[in-house]
Amino acid sequence: MHILEGNWNYPNQIISGAGRLAELATQCQEKGFEHPLIVTDPGLSSLPICDELKQTLERANIKFDVYDQVSANPNQEDVCRGVEQFKRSKHDSVIAFGGGSALDAAKAIALMVGQELPIWEFEDVGDNWCKVKEEGVAPVIAIPTTAGTGSEVGRASVITDSEKHLKKIIFHPKMLPVLVILDPNVTTGLPAKITAATGLDALSHCLEAFCSPSYHPMAEGIALEGMRLIKENLQLAYENGDNLEARMHMLVASSMGAAAFQKGLGAMHAIAHSIGATYGAHHGLLNAILMPYVLEENYS
Repeated sequence: MHILEGNWNYPNQIISGAGRLAELATQCQEKGFEHPLIVTDPGLSSLPICDELKQTLERANIKFDVYDQVSANPNQEDVCRGVEQFKRSKHDSVIAFGGGSALDAAKAIALMVGQELPIWEFEDVGDNWCKVKEEGVAPVIAIPTTAGTGSEVGRASVITDSEKHLKKIIFHPKMLPVLVILDPNVTTGLPAKITAATGLDALSHCLEAFCSPSYHPMAEGIALEGMRLIKENLQLAYENGDNLEARMHMLVASSMGAAAFQKGLGAMHAIAHSIGATYGAHHGLLNAILMPYVLEENYS
């Protein structure tokens, strides 16, 4: 296998390559994180890969706790419980470990630990982000275990309003994680069905960004390359989950899709968010189902 490894800063600090999860403790120490809260989901928290993450911190004598009560479509209750645990145990940072749901919840928790207003006051409408007390936002290290949403390079979280059955975008520039670790080893245990659904989520980000009529040549170029990587690697990752090169390319393509969609998204995501908030269905799967119909409608 060709060795794929890199360090770059776009849009945030990213270290990529097989085995780089082992650098987590060193990165925490360099950033002065003494007591992080690991935010993940209940399925992932019981797997060996989560044990590996915890052992990395334990060997460096870094204290931590785990919050794993994150729903498939995270809601305000998930965030509130995480905030309570963060404050109760006096954490100083967040490690987001999981798919898009865990990463979104983790970023929202990191935002809300220093706020007095309710979370919906920071919905991405107008200048709501200006209400945030920036000094209270906790720093986040993001470690995605799926190649789909690209939430690790985003400044927002999608949180479900469980009372109104609506998905809302919570935004602030300081929600952008201070570090991303892209390690394909953490994705190898992903079931083929989830590999496909999350991979098509990444494709939908790149595709809708590329098709958006907005003028953003940089995002358009990133979207095009992201689609190429997905075309060449998604089926390989689906057929052989241990293919680290394909897994690495998919993680990068996922991040690229999220970086590109600042150019714009479209009907796939608009409809998928509505259905997902109502029925709790998997976001990537919904995008995949909707994709051919939206493309046909747009083409006509």
